[in-house]
Amino acid sequence: MKNSKIHKNDKVMVIVGREKGKIGKVLKLYPKTQRVLVEGVNKVKRHSKGNPYKGEAGGIKEMESPLHLSNIAVVCDSCAKPTRIGFKIIDSDKKVRFCKKCNEIFK
Repeated sequence: MKNSKIHKNDKVMVIVGREKGKIGKVLKLYPKTQRVLVEGVNKVKRHSKGNPYKGEAGGIKEMESPLHLSNIAVVCDSCAKPTRIGFKIIDSDKKVRFCKKCNEIFK
């Protein structure tokens, strides 16, 4: 997702579903399925079988599950609100993302 509006390490807020209102950092992007893995959000429990040869213990592990892109919004650092993202071209070559609420340019 090179020209995606959401990048890795962005701060995002869940806007729909059971996790609505939670804020987390984007850990991984899945461009083919349009999904995003967000830190500390949409936790699920998975049962795993141990492997004595590798020294892995079995049990119930809690991990994050991916969310669809349409269910999250980027949180602007300056206005601290979930916002839409726009693109600008500055210095006649550089394409940057900006907050549509406060016109602040993202890093």
